[in-house]
Amino acid sequence: MNFTKIILFGTLLSSIVLGAQTTEKITSHVNPFIGTGAAHGSPLSGNNYPGATVPFGMVQLSPDTRNTPDWSVASGYNYNDSTIAGFSHTHLSGTGVAELFDVMLMPFSGAIVKEEAGQNAYQSKFSHEKESAKPGYYSVELLDYQIKAELTATTHAGFHKYSFPKNKEAHIVIDLDHSMKKSDWNTLIIASQLSFPNDHTIEGYRVITGWAPMRKVFFHAEFSQPIIHNHVTDGGNIYDNAKIVNGNAIRAILDFDTSKQQEILVKVGISATSIENARLNVQTEIPVWDFNATVNAADAVWEKELSKIKIDGTEEQKQIFYTALYHTFIQPNTLSDLSGDYPSVDFTTRKSSKPYYSTFSLWDTYRGAHPLYTILQPERSVDFVNSMLAYYKVFGYLPIWQLWGQENYCMIGNHAIPVVVDAVLKNLSGIDAEAAFEAVKNSSTREHPGSPFSLWEKYGYIPENLKSQSVSLTLEMAYDDWCVAELAKKLGKTDDYNHFTKRSQFYRNLYDKQIGFFRAKDDKGNWIGPFDPLKYGANGGYPFTEGNGWQYFWYVPQDVKGLVGLVGGDNTFTKKLDTFFTLEDKPEEVNDNASGFIGQYAHGNEPSHHIAYLYNYAGQPWKTQQYVSEILTKMYNTTSSGYSGNDDCGELSAWYIFSAMGFYPVNPASSTYVIGSPSLKEASIELNDGKIFKVIAKNVSDKNIYIQSAKLNGKNYTKTFIHQKDIDAGGTLEFVMGSKPNKKWGTKFEDRPIK
Repeated sequence: MNFTKIILFGTLLSSIVLGAQTTEKITSHVNPFIGTGAAHGSPLSGNNYPGATVPFGMVQLSPDTRNTPDWSVASGYNYNDSTIAGFSHTHLSGTGVAELFDVMLMPFSGAIVKEEAGQNAYQSKFSHEKESAKPGYYSVELLDYQIKAELTATTHAGFHKYSFPKNKEAHIVIDLDHSMKKSDWNTLIIASQLSFPNDHTIEGYRVITGWAPMRKVFFHAEFSQPIIHNHVTDGGNIYDNAKIVNGNAIRAILDFDTSKQQEILVKVGISATSIENARLNVQTEIPVWDFNATVNAADAVWEKELSKIKIDGTEEQKQIFYTALYHTFIQPNTLSDLSGDYPSVDFTTRKSSKPYYSTFSLWDTYRGAHPLYTILQPERSVDFVNSMLAYYKVFGYLPIWQLWGQENYCMIGNHAIPVVVDAVLKNLSGIDAEAAFEAVKNSSTREHPGSPFSLWEKYGYIPENLKSQSVSLTLEMAYDDWCVAELAKKLGKTDDYNHFTKRSQFYRNLYDKQIGFFRAKDDKGNWIGPFDPLKYGANGGYPFTEGNGWQYFWYVPQDVKGLVGLVGGDNTFTKKLDTFFTLEDKPEEVNDNASGFIGQYAHGNEPSHHIAYLYNYAGQPWKTQQYVSEILTKMYNTTSSGYSGNDDCGELSAWYIFSAMGFYPVNPASSTYVIGSPSLKEASIELNDGKIFKVIAKNVSDKNIYIQSAKLNGKNYTKTFIHQKDIDAGGTLEFVMGSKPNKKWGTKFEDRPIK
């Protein structure tokens, strides 16, 4: 694969597409600092990082502002910090756990300071006034050393440019011990190695276990200037001018002579399989010492990908929208090398002819991000699904939260199932439907920590005294079962369809009609009390997961019609929604993931994300329009505190992208999108076959948030939903907006998004 040719072709293609329409670069609207640090008084901001990466790349080269990142800086960077510890090559975007941070480099000038074992004496102060970022590029001045650090990246490699001051000793630290706190997730570096094959090259690896078990990270680094001396430590052991060091706490200081040339360039290839593949990755993707060319290539790739949606709106809207789109395209991450090698879940190395992907934050991303990928990244969506199916063949069930090729069992249910089913039901080419069904069926029947299926089949619900998080588990597993049933239906598997359809109704078994909530039972069928719908659960020890009874009440996306009937009809349902969005009471202890409140609605975490759209199902679409508009306005901005919660690998971003255009996948595997309140004047989606699906919102403004009328391809349209086939066909969905609700539009039963 010739990376350079691909980039040049992408650049040419971008200029052809954009040239006739606008000279404005879409990448100019992306602000990578959005979501990188909470404002005073805000609990969460996004947990994003500002560093250099390319779409879905293996490498995320970004500054770490802490020596030992923890939950509060899960991406490695916090905008409110004042020092930089170094620049590492792998990061997570928007997650709630700090992980990766592999192969950290840090330049410094002046004398070498004696360090205590495990400490970093070379962090530097920095200022946002001397810091900048754009897609594929990051720069900062390290104030303590008068060094300008610039970073860019390709899919498998990072490229550093360090400009040192004159007449000072120049050094670069390379740290293989840098990680999240060793006390978190039992993090431990099992083995690592640093070797010096010549005076311009370092190679090595580390094997580290933590949130993801037994990660192997290999690297090959080339320097534009010779290393004149190295000082290596491994805990308390010191090695001077070493050729090779093995240990589990390795850090090295490299000395350089910058008297003639103050710039030092460093190319670092990363691999999850071998040093040889790391070397191949970097030498193929960055064949020459041209830093600016790599920056421009990264920008061109981002321009091409972000151009898949073109919008008209305010500058603030463009910045929020395109930064959100940028964040959704950061992950899943390529894990395979250019050779096709990738680390399988059984710790062997396997080969794939297509990219193999990891970083599947599925409890989050199945809701909005993966449906968005099926529209904007259909070919990659196929590769995502096939990566999951390859994983299933070895592991026995689909991934739950897969990182660096390994399972960490984070969160509940198995939400690879709706991702796989959605892709097959949308007829994406290149997926074996029978193999997909085998995977989703077995992942819905084989016991694993995320879903206790023996209890499920025996009781028709999860008893809290046998498995905690029981109400959330019951509701989420019922949805996954609906997905399995739909795929069985498509493939003509009647017995399986009937079986899983029956299981998808198990949610009813935990509905207490006396109090009007889902609540926990024990294995004898008794309600477990006391019950407080305001009380929060975290990730165990309580019936609800990262939420409360109010937020989980609405989680029946497969059968909203049934939920409406369960509570007593449209009026009771909408009154309960009204209370949900206006009830401000909160208990003393609110789970850390609960933020971005409108009443009990908590936009900062995913269980709430579909709820504003539910008024459409009960004949009051103007209230959906009201609350969607409020969320769009209040929960996103252009500051470092731009998100109301963790972005969770692009999920909060995906909600904004869909909702700003005017629709959202309430049931992510249904191929149906429920209409909200479009906030953009215009959005044009470029489809894979060259067709365009355009959404126009006439008269839209901060006050004109209500739909007065709509047309689809020139014909009057009163339905409060559209189908995937409407998007696939191309065409125009046109809204006329106004400042007051039109309580006649979309209110008839046949206009509701109910089958």
